[in-house]
Amino acid sequence: MKPLEGLVVLDFSQFLAGPAASLRMADLGARVIKVERPDGGDLCRRLYISNLELDGDSTLFHSINRNKESFAADLKNPKDRARLEKLICQVDVLIQNFRPGVMRKLGLDYSSVQKLNRRLVYGEVTGYGKEGPWRDKPGQDLLAQSLSGLPWLNGSADDPPVPFGLAIADMLAGAHLVQGVLACLVRRAVTGEGGLVEVSLMESVLDYQFEVLSTHLNDGGKLPQRSVVNNAHAYLAAPYGIYATSDGYLALAMGSVTRLGELLGCAPLCSYSDPKSWFSERDPIKNILANHLRTQTTAHWLSILEPADIWCSDVFTWPRLMEHEAFKTLDMVQQVSRKNGASLRTTRCPIRIDGRILKSDRGSPRIGEDNAAICQDFGLEDPQ
Repeated sequence: MKPLEGLVVLDFSQFLAGPAASLRMADLGARVIKVERPDGGDLCRRLYISNLELDGDSTLFHSINRNKESFAADLKNPKDRARLEKLICQVDVLIQNFRPGVMRKLGLDYSSVQKLNRRLVYGEVTGYGKEGPWRDKPGQDLLAQSLSGLPWLNGSADDPPVPFGLAIADMLAGAHLVQGVLACLVRRAVTGEGGLVEVSLMESVLDYQFEVLSTHLNDGGKLPQRSVVNNAHAYLAAPYGIYATSDGYLALAMGSVTRLGELLGCAPLCSYSDPKSWFSERDPIKNILANHLRTQTTAHWLSILEPADIWCSDVFTWPRLMEHEAFKTLDMVQQVSRKNGASLRTTRCPIRIDGRILKSDRGSPRIGEDNAAICQDFGLEDPQ
């Protein structure tokens, strides 16, 4: 039995952050009912990150909405509205990520639905919270990243601000929403009362930077200084970074510069005996190291550094990663399918419970394909 089996999640959310949260809850055993408009459904069905499409929907939609059911309903239609309110009375969790004020206009904000179901845990995602001058700004990942200062930590010093190469604000907000929802469910088991969980893209991506923001707040407000040479962390000393070798790349984490000099046969590095210089002379040290590492292959350097317990690694491409036995051992890929046979290979839930890998072969739903079953299971009038 999966930990969340028996829980029902009603998911009004679209795009990434909210659906990422409900996806994780589905992976953990919850029944997730995705509420969609009959005319087009979740806008993510048409949000493409490549030209790849499957069965009329984007692969992004398929991957983030697997293992869910779809209930098509027009929130402004009285009959559909009555069915939804009856459904809300019976579910455990409701998730939504509309702009502030939208659900209130629809009469489906927390204070309204709490009157229907006092045990309901209500989770909502906004871009920047429900107050302040950014309240109505589009809650989009790149915009949140840009306003948070995160792009000034990526790339090297001579680069412009470099955004993170993934929808990191969305994914973090989704994870934080799950944490808050589960916490409220634990509290509900004691008190019998539900609760309101609020997260925003901005707060999540600010929390993501807690290490470096804490440094900034306590060192006189100094700005982060990206290394000119192979920056990988704006605050860490040499040798931290990824370096080219004669046939690939080598990643070096924290470690002693002088010890590296000894192991690699690079005498100039040995002169930096004061660990403080690894910060103050970061770029000259990294420049020496970069020039030296280009003289041999990645495998050559690894054969020296790994036995000496230096924190280092090769830098894989996806094809190399997927061919490696370590990746195969993780068993991270699963195949999911729709009822019509349309199938997709995607990643699985990264969480193991009692040693068990959590997989499900159920693919993403088509719009409204589960209406009849949901109406029957929850005693709703069949819309058909």
